[in-house]
Amino acid sequence: MRDSNSNRLTVLNVKRLNRPGRYADGGGLYLQISRWRTKAWIFRFKRDGGERQMGLGPVHTVHLVDARERARQARRLLLDGIDPITARGEQNAQRRLAAARSKTFSECAESFVTAQAAGWRNAKHAEQWRATLATYAYPIFGELPVAAIDTAIVLKALEPIWTDKTETAGRVRGRIERVLDWAKVRGFRGGENPARWKGHLDKLLPARAKVRPVKHHPALPYEELPTFMAELRERDGLGARALEFLILTIGRTGEVIGARWEEIDLGQKVWTVPASRMKAGREHRVPLSARAIEIVTSLPREGDNCFVFGSGGALSNMAMLELMKGMRPECVPHGFRSTFRDWAAERTNYPNHVVEKALAHVVADKVEAAYRRGDLFDKRRRLMTDWGRYCAQRPAATGGTVTPLRRRAS
Repeated sequence: MRDSNSNRLTVLNVKRLNRPGRYADGGGLYLQISRWRTKAWIFRFKRDGGERQMGLGPVHTVHLVDARERARQARRLLLDGIDPITARGEQNAQRRLAAARSKTFSECAESFVTAQAAGWRNAKHAEQWRATLATYAYPIFGELPVAAIDTAIVLKALEPIWTDKTETAGRVRGRIERVLDWAKVRGFRGGENPARWKGHLDKLLPARAKVRPVKHHPALPYEELPTFMAELRERDGLGARALEFLILTIGRTGEVIGARWEEIDLGQKVWTVPASRMKAGREHRVPLSARAIEIVTSLPREGDNCFVFGSGGALSNMAMLELMKGMRPECVPHGFRSTFRDWAAERTNYPNHVVEKALAHVVADKVEAAYRRGDLFDKRRRLMTDWGRYCAQRPAATGGTVTPLRRRAS
């Protein structure tokens, strides 16, 4: 039924009509009934010589009065030379952009960590990210829109810890910077990154090296090493053998406790640490001295355990540290890398780049790195053999009768 005065659809007619087809209401507005008896409003119009139609919503949601108002607004746009379908698409895009830019910093940080976690070598890294941001960033601006984060807000989080917790503050700043970079690429914010250091925060905050000197890992003097090694060899247990192996190979704790049997080639006397466990993300071949080989061959090889230093799983990363506390409480396992570095400089004539390669350090100079593509394995084998012999010296051999060979000034 139609209104006799206007020849338009009525509410009652809309409810009763059930036959598939289109029913005009006037002004381009139609009630469309599908063959499945669903009802919806459409607006039909001509544009650039062609006929187009725009959906205005289902009948059960959009009332007749509302459908007529939507059709009226579409006609006004056409009168102004604007395609109503294009205009609606632009409005929807603006709404989506506004919603995206209302994403909070904490939401962006969580999305970033989730996206990056699969590529991080250590599963604990993701939790460390979440913990530092939750402690130092979220209380300040975690619930703010990421688009609203500016320099003043970043400084509000960093300044209270910049002098007292310098290392932590540096990590927090770097993590904030990466989250904001991610948010910009995803379209959640624009402009420069307010957490960037160079050319920005370095003008507002003192350099960390000037705030607090870098603390190196406490290291055992190399003159005391033979005595320490003699004591260590008298100790039983996986922790003692792992620590001895760490010293002989000058590896890092994570590399040693994660060592797997398939990485050890006893025939070639080499331990190949995969890139996934190396700090620099590059595979590293370690020449094994006679004592290092002896340690590996003395360990029981359990059929269901792939770890060299482990029983029912990998050795705890605290095992060697606890052992050091009982033997030399002022030192830590990582410090033996410094012990080795000092010994190589004071007691040998090996070139610096060979020693650095043995420590698996990355060459900072890009030009030099381009020319040093090899791993200097043969030279490093000789170096590690000499290191192993020094570690095995009797303590009496380290007395004052030895004259150190100092490097010539470059």
